[in-house]
Amino acid sequence: MSDETNDPDHAVDDVAALIERAVAWLEAEPDGDIRRELTTLVDAARTDNPDALADLADRFSGRLQFGTAGLRAAVAAGSMRMNRLVVRQAAAGLGQWLLDQEASGAIERAAERGVVVACDARRKSDVFALDTCRVLAALGIRSMLHPGLTPTPVLAWSITGLEAAAGVVVTASHNPPADNGYKVFLETGAQIVTPIDTDISDRIGAVDPLDVPIAAEDDHLIQRLDLSWQEAYVASVPQVRLRPDVPGVPVAYTAMHGVGGETIEMAFVASGFDAPIPVVEQHEPDGTFPTVSFPNPEEPGAMDLLLETAQASGAAIALANDPDADRLGMAIPQPDGSWRRLSGDEIGWLFADHILTNTSGDDRLVVTTLVSSSLLGRIANAHGVHSEETFTGFKWIGKLAIERAALGQRFVLGYEQALGYLVTDRPLDKDGISAAVLMAEIAACAKADGVTMQDRLDALSAQFGRYVTAELSVRIPPSEGAEWVAAIEANPPADVSGIAVVAVESYPEANLVRLKLDGGARLQVRPSGTEPKVKLYGEAVGIEPAELDALLEALAATR
Repeated sequence: MSDETNDPDHAVDDVAALIERAVAWLEAEPDGDIRRELTTLVDAARTDNPDALADLADRFSGRLQFGTAGLRAAVAAGSMRMNRLVVRQAAAGLGQWLLDQEASGAIERAAERGVVVACDARRKSDVFALDTCRVLAALGIRSMLHPGLTPTPVLAWSITGLEAAAGVVVTASHNPPADNGYKVFLETGAQIVTPIDTDISDRIGAVDPLDVPIAAEDDHLIQRLDLSWQEAYVASVPQVRLRPDVPGVPVAYTAMHGVGGETIEMAFVASGFDAPIPVVEQHEPDGTFPTVSFPNPEEPGAMDLLLETAQASGAAIALANDPDADRLGMAIPQPDGSWRRLSGDEIGWLFADHILTNTSGDDRLVVTTLVSSSLLGRIANAHGVHSEETFTGFKWIGKLAIERAALGQRFVLGYEQALGYLVTDRPLDKDGISAAVLMAEIAACAKADGVTMQDRLDALSAQFGRYVTAELSVRIPPSEGAEWVAAIEANPPADVSGIAVVAVESYPEANLVRLKLDGGARLQVRPSGTEPKVKLYGEAVGIEPAELDALLEALAATR
């Protein structure tokens, strides 16, 4: 430790500067609850309370950056949290980028075409959405605000219908209850990708969050949409059905306290099915998520109430949306009467089998991500169609679908193992509602054929081998995660749990490293783009799940 760091006068200067930044933020903060929270923290910091100083330093240590899915953080005061000042800064940066794109000719009439905005039920989502519209209006940019609470797929779908220049949805998706977030979509209905995210981020960084011009709530450039776009989206969903002649089966469903419940009921009925059987306790939107500590269908325990409902109701399958309804979780009954939650890859295999069996043409394209199962490629090859792997994050699947369309390839399925699925060509982002309808059809077809959903998976195993996948998360700060990946790349282990590493592949654009082991197993490591953790992924054929779990744990122990 340097002498400068130990110098008490230097430490006081740092604390003084930190408190000065916090006070300036406090003076600009428009919300009383956030002001009170920050006032309490500043007062404690002024007494040299170490916890308060550490908290304050963390909140003002930099600026929230666009990750895998835009901005996400806890709702609280500070430049590293989600609050109205951060949202206004982000909206101003997005608006300036749109004006620059219009000036360069890259996006025609961007200000006139405007931005579609929507929000979910999380804390302050409504004011974040309205502030986005007000900031855009101050820049002379039109906005179109969806009414009430809107599923992310409806927002993304409406962008192209409204011919907007961009879209914004205020949501933290499946993050913990304290969080909120900010997703930005392109005019195509796909999420922003590099280098656009960097370009927008640079413009956000040039904006002073404490001094963002903002228009009145009734500014003429802010248009309030009605429910017709939700209705139009619902009317489009039946197009995903490939066997509309097959009658439906009972489906249990949870909205996970999110915003998908009403829309999915409408979509099922429009598609010729009965409305799903809801988990009543989780059906209405509630940003406090009273029955789940982590509203993510991937998390252990999150689907417990769904499984109880499925078993009690005699459902054929159990489906779960995450809170903004762009992801789809699933469970199926077992011969002994229990229910088993499927992995994201297993759901993806079921979609691939059904879609490729019930469509035709060698121009078809299926896409998955680097960390998802390689079985999709083998299924695609068996059907004689194109398959691609791309970077982690569904935005890359949307980008690839657009690029391959120019080459005459017809996108029919995209999926990532983190429960993201796209089974149509609009919107170009994951859609847990249309995917739920198609999965209900898959279950109906299985019943009509006299087999179970487990039989469908077993048939794929018989044809291609029993693929096993596993995941492990290690909670560490993002910077340490990136360092860990770099260390593996620079000095990869010779073996993992006694099995030789025969190849190392690096994907710097995805901040991912892949180890191939003797015998065919592959292990991958990457920092999460939305949470402070590193994710490890494993895949092998013909081994026991516990063996693959042990390999991931052994790799994690090398950190």
